[in-house]
Amino acid sequence: MTTINPANTESSSRFYRSIWRWHFYAGLFVIPFMVMLAITGSIYLFKPQLDAVMYRDLMFVPPETAALSYNQQLAAAQQAFPDAIASKFTPAVAPDRSAEVEVTTEDDRTLTVFVNPYTAQVLGNRDEDNNFQAIVRKIHGELMLGTVGDRLVELASCWALVLLLSGLYLWWPRDRNSIWGTLLPRFNSGRRTFWRDLHSVPGFYALLLIGFLILTGLPWSGFWGEQFAKAWNHFPQYVYDGAPESTPLTGSLNQKGSQSVPWAVEQMPMPRSILVQHSHEAAPADAPAQPAIDLDRVIAFAQSELSAEYSVSLPTDLRGVYTIASVPNNVYRERTIHLDQYSGEVLADVGWADYNLVSKSVEMGVAIHMGKYGLANQLIMLTTCIAIVLLSFTGIVLWWMRRPKGRLGAPSLPPHQAAWKVPLAIVAVMGLLFPLVGFSLVIVLMLDFLVIARLPKLKRLIS
Repeated sequence: MTTINPANTESSSRFYRSIWRWHFYAGLFVIPFMVMLAITGSIYLFKPQLDAVMYRDLMFVPPETAALSYNQQLAAAQQAFPDAIASKFTPAVAPDRSAEVEVTTEDDRTLTVFVNPYTAQVLGNRDEDNNFQAIVRKIHGELMLGTVGDRLVELASCWALVLLLSGLYLWWPRDRNSIWGTLLPRFNSGRRTFWRDLHSVPGFYALLLIGFLILTGLPWSGFWGEQFAKAWNHFPQYVYDGAPESTPLTGSLNQKGSQSVPWAVEQMPMPRSILVQHSHEAAPADAPAQPAIDLDRVIAFAQSELSAEYSVSLPTDLRGVYTIASVPNNVYRERTIHLDQYSGEVLADVGWADYNLVSKSVEMGVAIHMGKYGLANQLIMLTTCIAIVLLSFTGIVLWWMRRPKGRLGAPSLPPHQAAWKVPLAIVAVMGLLFPLVGFSLVIVLMLDFLVIARLPKLKRLIS
């Protein structure tokens, strides 16, 4: 006969209550952000389909037999916006598609100019700062609040990991042999049980997918993502082949939410074109002795090297380079090539084979995160987003049903300090992995243990 130790039962209860309190705090902070991320992420998942509908007159053209030169297509966009600076050219990806030229205007707006490749007719432009998808992406990444919003989203994403781990512990079956309430929700055991099961059971099934979305989104965050990229995005010296490097990084081409180059090469220094100066006095000191190669030559090279769609970032000064970047749906075909703007020499060439294991994992994860592997991939990610909204809604319902009138209704503090050993260990681990969330966890712990627990009125108001 098994004897139950009351001390063990009491200790288990105290630990359960401490985890439940952490789950409550995490949900209180995370739910608004997770609902926002789920809704905006669901929209952005279907960007290719939405763009094709919303900008059909700009993106699609009647196919003809022969296209004009790429120089002529670029010139047409420059003539339409003579005071703007052209920064990127994307050739038509199909016979019925237009070419796209990205320009920056005098008032610092970024426009994509759509050009018919057969006639050089400018079909119109799209403001890359204020179109529907750009706004959705800004809300998704930074709440349209810049750096502050980016840090808040990153913090909420990391806290969501605490929410998932604590939720898994609370779901874990304890002396329950039935699948009801663990693998299947109970529908006839009262309202509170029904809502609890509707929260915990789908949460168990969606846990890995939600965790995947969080972890694959973090590399794009401003603080943790940048440090992570600095630690892992390094390439062997043969990639540069002795080319002179500059202070700007290749990631500087990814501006205002536009992805020109893969995440894996963002920390790679941009090489510089070799400027051969004039020897005679009549020419300016910094004028090149040889003209820059034109866009037709660059794209001819790209077509001979690449089999996937690509864009060409144009040099912005006398030492700048042409950057050919292929960021297709199939990450195995990613490639980034820097060309000297005068000689056309390859200064750096990075492809999938040059990525380390971490970079490959991130690129693969981001591609799945964004639904790049077709409709099935999009639908799986959409289902995960719907699960996030469902868990958030049912969590609010559960809180509302158990909330004492006039009080917040947080689970009560465990009475013994021993119950805090595991939460403190979690704080230490999270602090090492994610500094922002570790710092915030320390603050919450101090407020909870040193302030709330010692002020009876505040303790009653929160509990």
